[in-house]
Amino acid sequence: MHVLLGVEGSDESGRALEAVLERAADAGDELTVAVFALGEQSLDDVEASVRERLADVAVPWSIERVEADHPASALVELAEEGPYDQLAIGGGQQSPMGKIELGTTTEFVLLNAQLTVRLVR
Repeated sequence: MHVLLGVEGSDESGRALEAVLERAADAGDELTVAVFALGEQSLDDVEASVRERLADVAVPWSIERVEADHPASALVELAEEGPYDQLAIGGGQQSPMGKIELGTTTEFVLLNAQLTVRLVR
């Protein structure tokens, strides 16, 4: 399976990267990491962090840079136009009432992607 993982440099994205890497190693998946920047981090910083983490893994991987005013939309478009079987994205925190709270990027991806989306929490 070829998985596209959206990573924007947050702790949630880091946990998602670790979980997807573990699954990819077990299942023999190929991984493409789509890096994008939100908030204070630069795209170069996010990409450098991902490259550092992927440097020693045995999983086949590549990186795509998402440079767009609306990265969630660009991520969905990349996933649907590419050779991907699944789009994975980190997100979702539990509210004090036990409900899942999604960020705007995660919510957009879940509501708009036409391929399988894996929410990694």
